[in-house]
Amino acid sequence: MAGGAQHGSGAMSADRGAGDAALLKVLVVLGALLAVWPVRASAGAPGAGIDGDVAVAHVSGMLAGYGAVVLVALMSRWPVIEQAVGVDELARWHARGGRLVMALIAVHACAAVAVWTRVRGIDARSAVVEVVRMPGLAAAVLAVGLLVAVAVTSARRARRRIRYETWHGIHLVSYLAVAAAFVHQLAGPDMAGHRVVQVGWSLLYTAVFALVVQYRVLVPVRAAMRHRLRVAAVVAEGAGTVSITVAGDGLDELRAQPGQYFRWRFLTPDTWRSAHPFSLSAPPLQDSFRLTVSARGDGTHALQSVRPGTRVVAEGPYGILTERRRTRRDVVLIAGGIGIAPMRALFETLSIPPGGDVLLLYRTADAGRAPLGDELDGLARRAGARLHYLTRPGGGELTAASLLGRVPDLVNRDVFVCGPPEMTRALLADLTRAGLPRAQLHAEGYQHGGR
Repeated sequence: MAGGAQHGSGAMSADRGAGDAALLKVLVVLGALLAVWPVRASAGAPGAGIDGDVAVAHVSGMLAGYGAVVLVALMSRWPVIEQAVGVDELARWHARGGRLVMALIAVHACAAVAVWTRVRGIDARSAVVEVVRMPGLAAAVLAVGLLVAVAVTSARRARRRIRYETWHGIHLVSYLAVAAAFVHQLAGPDMAGHRVVQVGWSLLYTAVFALVVQYRVLVPVRAAMRHRLRVAAVVAEGAGTVSITVAGDGLDELRAQPGQYFRWRFLTPDTWRSAHPFSLSAPPLQDSFRLTVSARGDGTHALQSVRPGTRVVAEGPYGILTERRRTRRDVVLIAGGIGIAPMRALFETLSIPPGGDVLLLYRTADAGRAPLGDELDGLARRAGARLHYLTRPGGGELTAASLLGRVPDLVNRDVFVCGPPEMTRALLADLTRAGLPRAQLHAEGYQHGGR
């Protein structure tokens, strides 16, 4: 920790981040308006109009296609979007957007069947059979089936019951689903025969999928070849937790900051298929990074015994849980479980100006056996910062009321939070109701501390 830092730049960063997120929302809405414009072109001659159920079918279909490609863009790992919004917020947008797209698909399908029922004068069941057998509808049926599989496995209850590797593999088929939907849309009545619209729609999809290839494939491959990452050391931190030091060449070029995370792929027979998001649990060095992993699933259990020399591929850095978001002199860091990983890196590096205070609240089952506890105790003594362990039951409560009891000037501080999703969501909501400005609340979910 250092002294005498000025935090005006942090406030500007937080404001800029909020402004970038707002601008992105405006652009998405404008894109949606452009997406439904072809419906007018497909309505026929000027003034011919288009009846209600036909309009619903066309508009919902175009919005579903547009929404699907927006969802792909949000998860493309394009740094421009991730740095503007933050990965946790993007995940929330993606979840809400996914539900909206599925609703639009359902509306589109029902409206299309209703139109065909009326036009053909047949019952709904016969209309469904005829519609599905239409030329070009096979791609649409495939897309819907794949998206339903993704949606079902993404539901919170189902997500808890399946392995991360299984969920990840199923989720990858969403790209195939979006591609199949694109084929269906291109041949649909809103685009067929309208060359400008077809070209524009094709360019949109091409640009978004190019982002996916660039940032999910090419950038990690180039980084692996350039930095030659490998496991240098594995240190046990307690039951089911290890710290892994990853060494490499020219790591300072990545400009990683304390509080950020990478998606790590350890190239062993048991772990190479999945990239896991783990935070840096110590300040990044020129030739090494350190991450701390808690065994919470098959993949992270396997990493408990990873061997030095194992090659590693890393994507990143990602995340906004850094000092750049700081807006106040005094800071409270709140960690739950292995969410301590990014908090430990911040605890070492956050500046403490004269008269300032940095307080770390660490919720853990056992203060005497808490992962990284010895390091944190030493850092607190050397820097003059404060460290409090919140052990359960009793002292582990995390609410606005309990925090105000410990930190009376909480509303005048920045609050950084990393812990289990349920804890993080509940605490942020409670702090907001208690009057803390959103600009002073900085959080990312537990999954970045280990999965």
